[in-house]
Amino acid sequence: MTEPEGPDYLVVGAGATGMAFTDALIDHADVRVAMVDRRHSVGGHWLDAYPFVRLHQASAFYGVASTLLGGGRVQQRGPESGLHERANASQICAYYSDVLTDRMLTSGRVEFFANSEYAGDRQIVSRVSGRRFDVPSRCRIVDARYLAPDIPADTPPPFDVADGAHVIPVNDLVRLTEAPSQYVIVGSGKTATDACIWLLASGVDPEAICWIRPRDPWMFNRAVIQPDPAVFIGAAADIMQAAAAASSLEDLFLRMEDAGVMLRIDRSVTPTMAKTPTLAVWELEQLRTIENVVRLGHVKQVAPGRMAFADGSIAIAKDAIVVHCAASGLKYPPLTPIWAPSAITLQPIRAGFPCFGAALAGYVEATRQDDDEKNTLCPPSPLPNTLADWANMNVLGTRAAMAFGSEPDITAWANNVALNPARVPPDGRSTEVDAVLGRLKSQVSPGLSKLVELSVTDCDPTPGSSRRGTRRAPVW
Repeated sequence: MTEPEGPDYLVVGAGATGMAFTDALIDHADVRVAMVDRRHSVGGHWLDAYPFVRLHQASAFYGVASTLLGGGRVQQRGPESGLHERANASQICAYYSDVLTDRMLTSGRVEFFANSEYAGDRQIVSRVSGRRFDVPSRCRIVDARYLAPDIPADTPPPFDVADGAHVIPVNDLVRLTEAPSQYVIVGSGKTATDACIWLLASGVDPEAICWIRPRDPWMFNRAVIQPDPAVFIGAAADIMQAAAAASSLEDLFLRMEDAGVMLRIDRSVTPTMAKTPTLAVWELEQLRTIENVVRLGHVKQVAPGRMAFADGSIAIAKDAIVVHCAASGLKYPPLTPIWAPSAITLQPIRAGFPCFGAALAGYVEATRQDDDEKNTLCPPSPLPNTLADWANMNVLGTRAAMAFGSEPDITAWANNVALNPARVPPDGRSTEVDAVLGRLKSQVSPGLSKLVELSVTDCDPTPGSSRRGTRRAPVW
């Protein structure tokens, strides 16, 4: 580890947001950047991801602005034929490694310090040698860790494991050498659905799977979250139309389901979780074959032959393998201005799509001088957990899109960046696109007004909800 060569920026965290910010920054400003990460390479949590994970969204929406992940390829076969491809973990890690090597380091303006941490007080410390280095006082700190997710590989199970119980993180499913009589999947989100789909694809009988689902999730229909302006903007118009007509949060999501935007696994249960990853219809059909679903709240203890919950207990097979998919995943710290004297704190800007938000922050940092102006153009939006959170995210994200979209240069840049799901490239206008843009324009005002109303009070009493009680949608 050598001393940084006078960086203008220290980016703490070389995962998706740190890489996207740095890429856009050096593309539009003549600056030097030092990146530091506690892991051995770039790519963040993807370096520790379970082997069968894939992006839940199209590859084009992920990565950095300068380099398209996956080349914009459309799947030509399989159950998702016609949808854009989704990269797996090894492809994502290789992509980030190539971006670092071929673009950032080659530029001569980026240095990367692996196996190192930012110790505060403008000091970098190597986790291998213990050596410490200072960064200059003029160097701006960029916090790319504020929303770093917790994943099962590096998060202990959030419940007690008694002696003799067989509990494994989802990563270890691929390392099993002997099949149990029962698999017990603990978790309600994308990791749990991935584990179930992988087991079913591996020939496990649905009756051999017990799914512990403390909360049922709403998920986006993957077919409408595609890098095609007619499709994505059409879905946005459907959302605003559903919002304008909705009488409650539950009614909003049921209307979006009727419009083909949202999916739920069990139509007899109204979900209370709305982190809203994408799900394909073929996956939905597979998941519905698992009938042994337990809804007794969060797991308290796993013991041989038994599981205890907040609301009861159940018997499980003596040799059951309990698969831990219950890490919190998304983080919900308070929203904070992205630009502050102490640090630039990367957060989503439009609703969701953190890679685009980080790249947008990099572009704005490179092209504007005043932090107050930057914060006005790019207010942060939260990640969702409950239904009210999701409505609030869309309120703040829509307002942010209106703010940064008012600047001609940002609009031109964003329309040429594949990370932007709402982009309309200069050559992408058509009668169909104009029609959905017109429909969205007519629905935004009434839809946004109703989303504000619906997001004021979160009536979801579910344990583990990120926010409870009465609250008002922030105004930035």
